[in-house]
Amino acid sequence: MNNIHWRDRLRYRFENTLARGTVAIIGWLALVSLIIVLLAAIALVVFGLGTDPDDPASRYGFFEGAWQSMMHALDAGTLAGDSGWALRGLMLLVTIGGIFIVSSLIGTITAGLDSKLTELRKGRSRVIEHDFTLILGWSSKVYSLIGELIVANENQKAPRIVILADRDKVEMDDDIRAKFSSTKNTRVICRSGDPLDLDDLAVVSPNNARSVVILAPEGDNPDIHVIKSVLALTNNPNRRKEPFHIVAEIRDEKNLEAAELVGNGEAIYVRGEELIARVTAQTCRQSGLSVVYTELLNFDGAEIYIKPEPNLAGKPFRHAIAAYKDSTVIGLMRSDGEVLINPPMVLLCRPSDSIIAISDDDDTLVLDQHQPPAPDMAAIAHGTPRAAKPERTLLLGWNAKAESIIRELDNYVAPGSELIVMCDRDVRDTLLALSKSMQRQRLRFARGDTSNRARLDALNVPSYDHIILLSYNDLPVQEADAQTLITLLHLRNIAEQHNVDLNIVSEMMDLRNRALAQVAKADDFIVSDNLVSLMLSQLAENRVLDKVLRVLFSADGSEIYIRPISDYIEVDRPVNFYTVLEAAARRGETAIGYRKMQYSDDAERGYGVKLNPRKDEIVKFAANDMIVVLAED
Repeated sequence: MNNIHWRDRLRYRFENTLARGTVAIIGWLALVSLIIVLLAAIALVVFGLGTDPDDPASRYGFFEGAWQSMMHALDAGTLAGDSGWALRGLMLLVTIGGIFIVSSLIGTITAGLDSKLTELRKGRSRVIEHDFTLILGWSSKVYSLIGELIVANENQKAPRIVILADRDKVEMDDDIRAKFSSTKNTRVICRSGDPLDLDDLAVVSPNNARSVVILAPEGDNPDIHVIKSVLALTNNPNRRKEPFHIVAEIRDEKNLEAAELVGNGEAIYVRGEELIARVTAQTCRQSGLSVVYTELLNFDGAEIYIKPEPNLAGKPFRHAIAAYKDSTVIGLMRSDGEVLINPPMVLLCRPSDSIIAISDDDDTLVLDQHQPPAPDMAAIAHGTPRAAKPERTLLLGWNAKAESIIRELDNYVAPGSELIVMCDRDVRDTLLALSKSMQRQRLRFARGDTSNRARLDALNVPSYDHIILLSYNDLPVQEADAQTLITLLHLRNIAEQHNVDLNIVSEMMDLRNRALAQVAKADDFIVSDNLVSLMLSQLAENRVLDKVLRVLFSADGSEIYIRPISDYIEVDRPVNFYTVLEAAARRGETAIGYRKMQYSDDAERGYGVKLNPRKDEIVKFAANDMIVVLAED
């Protein structure tokens, strides 16, 4: 301690003040400037210098000398007006000192401004907004999520979407601008930071958010990141008193119990893998079903709404389904939260019940004041339901969802069905373990490259009722989608050569590749990121929908089916949708739409799918058209 010199102490303190940033440097420059000005003013007074060396009256006083010294320090041109070599010499020294100081000052201010602008561009300033949607994390789902929220916010005043992710703010802004030429009336605000860090989380003011969406990151153990993000909100010492509205994605069902514990009733979890597996299993057996699900889950078109309707109290559900001309009733929600999708037609509505309906908007869900027209009873077909028959399914490719898809498919196929898996991974042990739990189908395995035409020909592809094409998620996204596209083109070529229609469900990892896949005219596409994003956005806007969607996507109870219209209506006979409703109701089913097969390849017409049609609209169905219903099986 005794070896420390006083000059070392002064230097240490000086360096500490400089470390405080731009303001400290400007302060030191101002101090040096003041010292130079004061010393020059003192010299002017002591040596009796003035504008005219021969005139004593022109000598500078202290304050005038200080002023002149400051002017010389700030403006080198002032030196040209001086006379007398003594004054010129003194002011030259002041001017030289001023040049160094002013130059340093300009450089310091410029560097300080650049540093501040850089800091602002890094996204570290606090968000001062209220009633906004907060997205924590970044993945390929963020684009679909933002797109849906933009549509949902069109009727809102000054809506905001705030994103906190461990990415550069400028990169996030650029990516969003590249994806969306216009965000309409919604402003998207990005901030850089770790959603798990409480200090970073405070930057986006989560206590002011209307809802919080947590995206599972790409990479290993994404559920751990999601659970920690929920914990950072619910267990934050500075959290708000009101419950949060959190929507998060969980990949592995084994982590759901832990997630529910940290969510403490404030978080809703979307099981992405399970959702995609269930929809894939259902859609592979019913061409066009993915379009129905997409239409129900996005905000552009018909959506699911829940509305109390005491005027239906005491009326049977069969009456309720025909009571709305512009909306399609699909079920009831009891006062205790119980959801009944396609309940028995004789079930009576209670005064406290809410109607669950598909409608274009919440203000179109209005009870019709007029008695609905009588259905055309002569147009209703009286055939018996078709008996289920064993089916053959071909699964090409393999990823983490394959096991769930196989399990789900076993819930829907008829006994005696068969599923063949072909991929270039050795999954025989996995299939052997799965076989033990199969009730209705037996499993077979064929090792091979799914993009190899010879291997596909050897499988006799036209002999299968359904084909599921999965991407290899252990490959880069674009490479996996490229392989899927090649396989898809081979399958379509096989279909053309054999003059058959193949029912193919394809998985695309990147939503942007969907347009490329449409060239191949695939029947349905299950775009994983897109479907999960649609579910997240719906629940972010209305958490009550969670109960409805859980029942609707469950393997138990009523589900969505697409069936031949000829089983319900005499074809080539114009009818309104009241008649279609009655035909389905007689089977204990609820009709929610139809599919015109003449538009099955027309994306502009939703591939022929029409949900929530006006009930008084007259439609003439062809023999191959389909009806969309909610039914038990």
